Amino acid sequence: MSLFLRIIEVSEIEEILHFEKGKLKEQFVDESEFVLQSWSAKWRKEALENYLPKGWSFLARDKNQKSEFSNEGALIGYFIAQPLLFFDGQTQSLWVEHLQYSTLQARDELCDLAYRLCREKHFQRVYFPNTQALSPTLKTMKATEWNSQVMLLKTSKSNL
Repeated sequence: MSLFLRIIEVSEIEEILHFEKGKLKEQFVDESEFVLQSWSAKWRKEALENYLPKGWSFLARDKNQKSEFSNEGALIGYFIAQPLLFFDGQTQSLWVEHLQYSTLQARDELCDLAYRLCREKHFQRVYFPNTQALSPTLKTMKATEWNSQVMLLKTSKSNL
């Protein structure tokens, strides 16, 4: 697999919605349950319109898979995030609101990207959703539980 990571552009909202709806349809056969779940999803259009212009959201593409949306390859994962200033006693942190993927490699690369980005930009922490799906990767990165909903990964030397 040839993975390609970059910042998500606002013009890619429809592709992300298509990706997420496909993942959701795998879980819910009942159309009414699908609709109810999509209304409260972290990836709904309003959320994407809020997060993407901030420039802290990234996607992963597989260059070896064709896509009807992009000549860069198929979307196989992404996260939406924003910086938090002066949160939880830290000067700068990154809040990852949602991370979705279709391959384990995309999951791992996106988590690593968020961590490396924070190190590079001198952020002290990155916060991830505390989900069973992300747990294996975050535990290998030495993340700790901040609360039952959020995992915390320290990213600065003064914080480690």
